[in-house]
Amino acid sequence: MEKVFEALASTPRRKILAYLSETELSAGDIASRFDMTKPSLSKHLKILEGAGLVKAEKRGQFVFYSLQRESLANTLTGFVQAVCPVSKALKKESRALASKRSADSSGT
Repeated sequence: MEKVFEALASTPRRKILAYLSETELSAGDIASRFDMTKPSLSKHLKILEGAGLVKAEKRGQFVFYSLQRESLANTLTGFVQAVCPVSKALKKESRALASKRSADSSGT
């Protein structure tokens, strides 16, 4: 449980979780939303993965991240995001990305 709280203590990591709330994203997609170095972002993603909050799946040369939905910790994260004003806009963007991906995959 300590790893979960350590992971949630960081604003960038909470933002990453908000972005992943409705869709999976590649490491590059996540990086494009932050003004930080790739090694710094990689460290944040490893901490989230180590806490069991996200899972990584390598597909070809890309790594895709998604929430560990079955994790009890994500229930806590969902609660925190619901009461955190900054998360609302990020979750809206995540829903829009999911809709766009759904439309793109059904249109081809």
